[in-house]
Amino acid sequence: MLNKQFFDDISVKISDAIANSPIKDMEQNIKAILGSAFNRLDLVTREEFDIQQQVLLKTREKLAELEAKVNEIAALGHPEQQANDLSPEQHLAENISPSNAPSSAETTAENNQTSV
Repeated sequence: MLNKQFFDDISVKISDAIANSPIKDMEQNIKAILGSAFNRLDLVTREEFDIQQQVLLKTREKLAELEAKVNEIAALGHPEQQANDLSPEQHLAENISPSNAPSSAETTAENNQTSV
């Protein structure tokens, strides 16, 4: 029967052969190339990612709270808050509507006052 020493010797010889072979050099070169490539990429660590994920969750919770408050205020019927519920196009149209626009006589009178 083969003894344990024989297997240990073979294991050491195989390890030495691999350590001194081009395979070991290739492994080191590949590690160096990959390390260099990863350093050039804008990667984050798992810890940084987890922290940013927590910040995002807190921000979403805060946004939901603020949206609920805005909806509550809008439900109370405050006109200034209802104006904020309008789309930008509706808001613009409301501010430029003919009832809000100054008449040409008012515009001319204002221009005459500022030029004096």
